[in-house]
Amino acid sequence: MRSATSVGAQYREAQRAKSAADFISKSEGALQELDETAYWLELIEGSAIDTSSAIRDLRKETEQLISIFVSIIKRAKQNRAAT
Repeated sequence: MRSATSVGAQYREAQRAKSAADFISKSEGALQELDETAYWLELIEGSAIDTSSAIRDLRKETEQLISIFVSIIKRAKQNRAAT
């Protein structure tokens, strides 16, 4: 729960970044938290704790968010290099 909710907090911080480098850094932090969330969801799904479709849905959504954040970070780095 902590790693999942941290993503939103870090993304909010990125929106208030003072520079492109700060935005990239904060976005990369959010991406790390997403990766940690994916890890915990994989462990839960692989254990007997919870095998519901809700966990599978959360894993799918986490993977989609990871893809989105990778795209955001790549574009921010490209934009920074172009200026």
